[in-house]
Amino acid sequence: MPKYIDYNISQLRPYINWLYFYFAWGLSGKPQEEKDKLRAEAEAMLDLFELRYKTHAAFELFEANSDMDDIIIGGTRLPMLRQQRKADDGEPNMCLADFVRPVSQGIADHIGVFATSIDSAVEHDFVGDDFKRMLSQTLADRLAEATAEALHLQVRRTFWGYAHDEQLSIEQILHEDFQGIRPAVGYPSMPDTSVNFIIDRLIDMKSIGIRLTESGAMKPHASVSGLMFAHPKACYFDIGKIDEEQLRDYAQRRHTPVELMRRFLAVRLQ
Repeated sequence: MPKYIDYNISQLRPYINWLYFYFAWGLSGKPQEEKDKLRAEAEAMLDLFELRYKTHAAFELFEANSDMDDIIIGGTRLPMLRQQRKADDGEPNMCLADFVRPVSQGIADHIGVFATSIDSAVEHDFVGDDFKRMLSQTLADRLAEATAEALHLQVRRTFWGYAHDEQLSIEQILHEDFQGIRPAVGYPSMPDTSVNFIIDRLIDMKSIGIRLTESGAMKPHASVSGLMFAHPKACYFDIGKIDEEQLRDYAQRRHTPVELMRRFLAVRLQ
């Protein structure tokens, strides 16, 4: 059964990655004084958030195996995409299924499935004040990511427990110095947002207030979903462009009409 966890904003503040916050505001490379001024505004808004909102997480650890480029999660088959680039000498074209034990070995592996979000009421704050509204939205995005970071730490130490003795500083955690990865839906290694329909069936994202659009996009916008891998060599990568042959193969494995899948993957097509 999925675990559903609520977080107070105060629990998450240490896990906010301010570098991405500054990037969202176009402040990367700008004078520290500008960053400090915006940070002070953000901290004041977080004080307000602590009185109004919580964030939420859903997680379940499943037995899993890979079958070629598919991941079998419980009884659910989740096709993945593989890089099709011309690899450098000795570098394989990667697929997330590579980080799960093959079913042919006859030994079950595991995978984590997760989603995080913030109270949807935050989307209706500060109507009529463009600056505060944008500040609220960018902080909500960071809090959803911070929730995923805090959840991932709990998963590594306790829920999955493959790194139960992990002792990393916040700086090391934000630098991703831990074992394992948590690729998110819509990101470079898993760009197909319709994967969210499968994740929803597995962990019921509605239970933490996430609704899906026809394309698999999440509402509230400040939400994150994805998979957790524990393989010591698991790493992030970019699928790159998808050609017509791969599109048709993937659509067939997903049991989805090619033209519908073409819409889901439009930005990745050659």
